[in-house]
Amino acid sequence: MSLEENKAIVRRTIEAINKQNLSLCDDLVAPDFVDHTRQVRGLEVLKQFVTMIYKSFSNFHVTIEDRIGEEDKVWIRVKITGTHTQADIVD
Repeated sequence: MSLEENKAIVRRTIEAINKQNLSLCDDLVAPDFVDHTRQVRGLEVLKQFVTMIYKSFSNFHVTIEDRIGEEDKVWIRVKITGTHTQADIVD
């Protein structure tokens, strides 16, 4: 895939998360996905993590502030907003 196609996939994934449509992630996110910041590994674990966020924060929204790509990698800097509505986020 081209760099622009990879950037578009990242944007579409964030849009799917904002619309709470995690089924779109099946087509957009690799099964062996890794989020090094949160130590989330794998598509199903990502979906579980985001579902927990939906339950914990009403009006959860991710805004892409910067998107940088090189070769086959895309990095994003995001702003996340939402109202914390659940006291116990993690077990």
